[in-house]
Amino acid sequence: MYEGTTIVAVKKNGKCAVAGDGQVTFGQNTIMKHTAKKVRRLYHDKVVVGFAGSVADSFTLCEKFEGKLEQYGGSLQRAAVELAQEWRSDKVLRRLDAMLIAADTEYLLIVSGSGEVIEPDDGVAAIGSGGAYAMAAAKAMKENTELSVRDIVEKAILIASKICVFTNDKITLEEV
Repeated sequence: MYEGTTIVAVKKNGKCAVAGDGQVTFGQNTIMKHTAKKVRRLYHDKVVVGFAGSVADSFTLCEKFEGKLEQYGGSLQRAAVELAQEWRSDKVLRRLDAMLIAADTEYLLIVSGSGEVIEPDDGVAAIGSGGAYAMAAAKAMKENTELSVRDIVEKAILIASKICVFTNDKITLEEV
């Protein structure tokens, strides 16, 4: 589990939104930053990623992923698979302590360092210390309301921030 971050994504009706909180935690009891941007756009603003884990490792992973997107002409699925394969097999990359959620208009994927590329069945994904809380909230709202994906991920982060001490309510949100 990656502490200090909550990232949640929802795909519905041809749209996908990814949101993350802004808290950066040092150790178990010190908040170092409240307004970190853990969600960003890549590849000509066509792909949105959210990352959890060690800050330096997350940035390294994000840069590697952006390179794969460029290499494969923006094909999210291909870039994610190639990143996961390289991540799993490279001795240096294998030590990265991070995870990634990536989305475009077609796919919503979770990419992990152990080589997994997972496309959730229900169009809801979450990672980080508050991920389980945000995921439960997002699933409930997606199944039982007519809220937009943007509203669902925002409310899911807010709910997680009230439960998880490693999550705050300073939200970065992107939609594709």
